[in-house]
Amino acid sequence: MVFSLPWAFPIFGETAEFEFAGFWGICGAIACSLISGSILYLVGRNEHGTILRKEALAIVGLSWIYSGILGCLPFLFSGTMVTPEVPMTIPDALFESISGFTTTGASVLRELEDPALVPRSVLFWRSFTHCLGGMGIIVLFVAILSHLGAGGKALMKREVPGPTSEAVRPRVRESAIVMWTIYVSFTLILALILWLEGMSVFDAFCHSFGSMATGGFSTHNASVGYFNSSLIEFTIAAFMVAAGTNFSLYFLSLKNIRSQDRSWKHFIAPLRNDIEFRTYLIILGSAILFLTYNLMRNQIYDNLPDALRYAGFQAVSIMTTTGYGTGDFDTWNESSKMLLLLLMFVGGCAGSTAGGIKVIRFVLFAKIIWLEIEKSFRPNVVRPVRLGETNIEQSIRNDVTVYFSLVLVIFIFSSLLLTAIEPNTEWQKNKPEKLIDCTSAVVATLNNIGPGVGELGPTENYADFTLTGKVILTVLMLLGRLELFAILVLFVPSFWKNY
Repeated sequence: MVFSLPWAFPIFGETAEFEFAGFWGICGAIACSLISGSILYLVGRNEHGTILRKEALAIVGLSWIYSGILGCLPFLFSGTMVTPEVPMTIPDALFESISGFTTTGASVLRELEDPALVPRSVLFWRSFTHCLGGMGIIVLFVAILSHLGAGGKALMKREVPGPTSEAVRPRVRESAIVMWTIYVSFTLILALILWLEGMSVFDAFCHSFGSMATGGFSTHNASVGYFNSSLIEFTIAAFMVAAGTNFSLYFLSLKNIRSQDRSWKHFIAPLRNDIEFRTYLIILGSAILFLTYNLMRNQIYDNLPDALRYAGFQAVSIMTTTGYGTGDFDTWNESSKMLLLLLMFVGGCAGSTAGGIKVIRFVLFAKIIWLEIEKSFRPNVVRPVRLGETNIEQSIRNDVTVYFSLVLVIFIFSSLLLTAIEPNTEWQKNKPEKLIDCTSAVVATLNNIGPGVGELGPTENYADFTLTGKVILTVLMLLGRLELFAILVLFVPSFWKNY
C-alpha cells in the first residue's frame, strides 16, 4: 500500500491539493496490516515442518480471503463514495478489493473521475491490487520467502492456473522469481509506452497494471474508450494478448536465446510449437473476423477499419478476461454478444494472468470427447490422449472432466440462486431481463471478466446488487481465480479435521 501514498500529493498534476482522507486512510490500512501480520507471525514463529497438500490448500484459500479483507480497508478508511452522499459499505469495499486481487475488474463505483468521491491515491491502490493478484500473491511470497523449501511447490501448484505444471519447475523459488521478473518487466514497458503515447503517468501505470494482470480497472468511467486513440487501443490489445499467454513460454524463449545464437527463430520456437498458444491465437483470430463481419453486416459501423478496430479490441479484452471497453458492446447485435459471452468461458492460456476455463482444458476436453466417440464403435481401442509428443496421464484427463462439470454446476446453481434472491424492484424491469443480468453477472465474475451484458455492460457496474448478491459474486470471483478447489474445500467440514 505504500506505493499508493505519493499519489495523495499534488504531483504530476493528478491532484490540485493534498488528499487528506486518501493519505491517512491508506496509512490506517497499512497500520492494520502491520499489526495483524505481526500477530500472525508471533503466533506461528515456532512452527516447523513441511507444508503438505492439505495445508497448501488452506494457506492459499485463506490468504486470498485475508488479503481481500486487508485490501478493502483503504476504501473504508478514506471514505470512498459509490455515488455522491453514498459511502462504500463493508460488502462494497470487500467486493471491490476481491475484484481487484482476482483481476476480475467488476466494480461498484459509479464515478471514478471525481477525487472528492474516489481519492487518486485510493484509485491507484485499486489498480495496484490487479498488479499484486495478476501473477499471484502466493507466487510473490514464494519468490520472497526462501525458507519455504518444498512447501513452496505445494503452494504454487494451488495458485498457478491450468491443469499442467510447466510453470512450476523443480527449483520453485527460482521459478517464482523468473515469472515475477517477466511480469513486472512487461508491466513497466507497457507503462512507458502508454506514457509516450500521451497518457499521464498515473493513467499509464494504472492501465498497465490492468492490462498485464488482465484485470480491467480503469481510471475513467468510459474505460479505455476515454482516450479515443487507436494507437493506445492497439498497444493495450497487444499486451493483453501477451498477458493471456503462458508465461513459461517466455522463460523458455529467453533460455533458448541464451543457449543458442541470438535469433528470432529460437525466440519464437516455444510459442510456435505450443499447441495451446496456437489454438489461443486461432480462437482469437476467428472471433475477431466473426465480430468484424457481424458489425459490418448489421451496419453498427460503416467502414471496415472501425469495425475491425472495435471488434478486435473487444474480442481480445473479453477472451483474455481483461474487461476493458472502447464502446458499449451491449448495443451490438445478439449474435455478437453471444460470441463474447462464450469467449468469457474460454479465457487465456494456462500459466497466464488470464481467467476463464483456459484454452488447454478445451483442447484436452475436445480430445477426450473425440476418443470417447471413437470408443462407442471401437470399444477395444486403446489410444492415449496426446499433446504434441506428450502423453496425458489419466489423472489429468479426470481433472479436466471434473473441472468442466464443476464449472457447469456452479454456473447453473449460482445463476438460479442470484435470480431468486435479487428483487425485481432493483431492476424495475421484467423478469427475462433480470434473468439475463444475473446470469451474465455469474459468468463475468466466475470467469474473472468484470463487465457482462445487459445492465452489466461495459458502461455499467454492480452497485445495484443486494448485499447477499454481492457476497455471492465475491465468492464466485475467488472460485474463478483459484480454480475452484482452494475455496471449495474451505466449506467441507472434514477438511478441518485432523487425522
